[in-house]
Amino acid sequence: MTSSLEGLQFPLHSKTNKASTSHTGKIILSSALSTIDKELSVEIQHEKKWRKHYPKYFKALVKHGIQSTQNTLEIAKLGLEKAHQSFDFYRDQNKYKLADVMSIQADTLNTFKFSGESDDPSEWYVPYHGKKLQGAALLTQIQTWQDQGIIELSHADALRKVVAHPEWFDLSDRTMVLFGAASEAGPLTWLSKWKANIVAVDLQNEHVWDKILNTIQQGNATLYAPSFEQLDSSTDISVLKHKLGANLLTQIPEITQWLLQNPNDLDLAAIAYLDGEKHVRVALAMDAIMQQISQHKTNTSLMFMCTPTDVYAIPKEVSEATHKKFKQRSTLHKVLTKGISALSLKHFFDPNDDELIQSDNQQQYGIADCLVVEQGPNYALAKRLQQWRATLARTEGQVVSINIAPSTTTHSVVKNPLLKAAFNGATLFDVEAFKPETTNALMAALWIHDLQNTKSVAHPNTPLNHPLELMMSGANHGGLWRVAYLARTALPFAALYGFANEKLPFIKLLSTKK
Repeated sequence: MTSSLEGLQFPLHSKTNKASTSHTGKIILSSALSTIDKELSVEIQHEKKWRKHYPKYFKALVKHGIQSTQNTLEIAKLGLEKAHQSFDFYRDQNKYKLADVMSIQADTLNTFKFSGESDDPSEWYVPYHGKKLQGAALLTQIQTWQDQGIIELSHADALRKVVAHPEWFDLSDRTMVLFGAASEAGPLTWLSKWKANIVAVDLQNEHVWDKILNTIQQGNATLYAPSFEQLDSSTDISVLKHKLGANLLTQIPEITQWLLQNPNDLDLAAIAYLDGEKHVRVALAMDAIMQQISQHKTNTSLMFMCTPTDVYAIPKEVSEATHKKFKQRSTLHKVLTKGISALSLKHFFDPNDDELIQSDNQQQYGIADCLVVEQGPNYALAKRLQQWRATLARTEGQVVSINIAPSTTTHSVVKNPLLKAAFNGATLFDVEAFKPETTNALMAALWIHDLQNTKSVAHPNTPLNHPLELMMSGANHGGLWRVAYLARTALPFAALYGFANEKLPFIKLLSTKK
């Protein structure tokens, strides 16, 4: 077959010979629900307005998952299987199914070792509003976030644990693989201060490797980087930044074989991000590599960072607190939001009124539907693939760290004017968006907690009442779980508030407490 395509790609539609991300997304979700809700499975395939209505179907995944612990595993298994069967991989004008990609002859990747120049001991602090929070000051802030509903108790307790165990930050005995090492929201900066052995996978890009190499050089960690050239250990950074790197989308076999040659147990972190449909492709590429490594190196652990703008099962008490918050709004707040909702034809301030759902484990759970339609179904699918892998891997006995990170003002977010404005106005609804340096510090510490604390839910020997509790634990949703309204109907108004920059006095009245 002759093709100009290269690497991992969405499948070409048989009728149009063009890739349709919507068609593929629908097929994957339809397959995930095929044995659990056949009627809905068929409805998904015939949905005409997928980009508008996709939240309904992602929510259905969670609802069915809550109802039965086995449903959760079945959905994850069928969804991932369909994704691996659907996507194609192109190499040298030949097409392969992703499921067969490991059979392709791989070129050899060499390893370049690069050590940091610092002798500083491992330390941890949280940069926040211009301060470096440590010790008592950090514990006070953790309690404040907890009291305000920005973070859940399990997240707060994990942070308190790492404050109490500074020895956990000596990672000299761990080998930590970062897919998308230079990611703005990733833990590279902190691992470089904690003596970690860092295996960095990222694009062959001068700016990417300039960041990675300089970060490592200033720290006390050791970097292991891929290169298709055999490089001398004395090679200067100015040369290295042009020579290092591997592409997750086009070099899946090479990266996999390179990692399998590493003699150490690996902690694999899927933190790479790309815009649009590429995010699905890179998520699936990381999944394929992680699956293969895990099969051959049984002590491999996995790490994922969830987005708060997704749909989750949540504890009963969180759901009840949200409903209580809605009922306890001030009279003025009720009048104004009801009027605005009516004028906007319910595009604004739709109540978050989901009922509790009974599970077959004799417990009840709520749903936090925080999907933001503007982020699109591809983003939702990419993050769902990761939740599915995390759920299955832990059930099969792997250590899996998967935590919800707060909304963060990374470049990929603030370049979208609507999202930037929404986060600027999110305080109106008791939601906090964090700066990247704060998120980095918190989520890096949470990963270390999950690895070092053998009683954390990341460890399969720690009992869970429901597989979905894996994503509930350790959540830093920035307050989104506890917003009194359906998040996507409140955030547009938050965006207006952010655009107005507090120049419209009547808007301020909405934040008046009872």
